[in-house]
Amino acid sequence: MIELKALSRIHVSSFYEWLNDEESIMYSLSIFQKINSPTEVDRWFDTVLEDKTNLNLGIFLRNSNQLIGYAGICSLSSLNKSGEYFIFIGDKSQWGKGIGCEVSREILKVAFLEKGLNRLMLTVSEPNIGGVKSYQKAGFTPEGKLRQACFRDGAYHDKIIMSVLKDEYLKSMN
Repeated sequence: MIELKALSRIHVSSFYEWLNDEESIMYSLSIFQKINSPTEVDRWFDTVLEDKTNLNLGIFLRNSNQLIGYAGICSLSSLNKSGEYFIFIGDKSQWGKGIGCEVSREILKVAFLEKGLNRLMLTVSEPNIGGVKSYQKAGFTPEGKLRQACFRDGAYHDKIIMSVLKDEYLKSMN
């Protein structure tokens, strides 16, 4: 369904629309709650393109140049062999099609087989039920909560910490 490829400057225009859609950014990265003008989006996108310490990839529909989101790994630690997974599917017409789970599986493959990580973690907003289910289906295991760690839509809610370990991932491949 999807391909993960490098982003380029031509892809910024999709983010203008996505980052101004409250539903798209509801449970996404906190920075998305703060930026919405083309200038702010351009500035943020330039930092993504210049970032060599994290893995930032565009999510494209297979056999197409249609960008539907972006995903990757931040907080990469060569000492701890760990990182934090993130995903943002901005194109709402692609929601509910299993794309998030497919992207998660592809990122797990990159994390463990290409980057040599031992642990990949994420946090997900508790009300994001679809996200929680998708991550579990991809192999992530809940391991705790950050209480009232997120303020959205006028209320605090918990964030669930989930992770996959390399040995768990390798066992799931057999």
